[in-house]
Amino acid sequence: MLLPDVFGDKFFSDFLDDPWSKRFFSAPAVQTQQMRTDVKETETGYELQIELPGYKKEDVNADLKDGYLTISASHSENKDEKDTEGSYIRRERYSGSCSRSFYVGKTIEPEDIHAKFEDGILKLDVPKKEVKKVEEKKSIAIEG
Repeated sequence: MLLPDVFGDKFFSDFLDDPWSKRFFSAPAVQTQQMRTDVKETETGYELQIELPGYKKEDVNADLKDGYLTISASHSENKDEKDTEGSYIRRERYSGSCSRSFYVGKTIEPEDIHAKFEDGILKLDVPKKEVKKVEEKKSIAIEG
């Protein structure tokens, strides 16, 4: 079966974390809700849909290294408002980033993965690759 080989055990642990420990030992709620991912298996591969609200296409990167597909996004915002005399009434800055990795196997090449960013959702199509089967041990008859 290809699913454990493609995503490994760490993929499922993201969804099975204890919500009680998340409440006390993780980042604020806004940050933990970033990069929610849906994974759907199709006949030819896997479809990933990653929510990235507030991000633009230019803010998002997808890299493949050593069989790991890593999606990262960073965003910074600066809001300055001044009155007519030039003194600050309000000055706010925001900077943040998030990242997530999936093991897709070492046989997948970057050109095999198709990505599209639309309406704050990154859609990735990762194909299934044939896993080479290891031949079973075959005995040789010994004459004599």
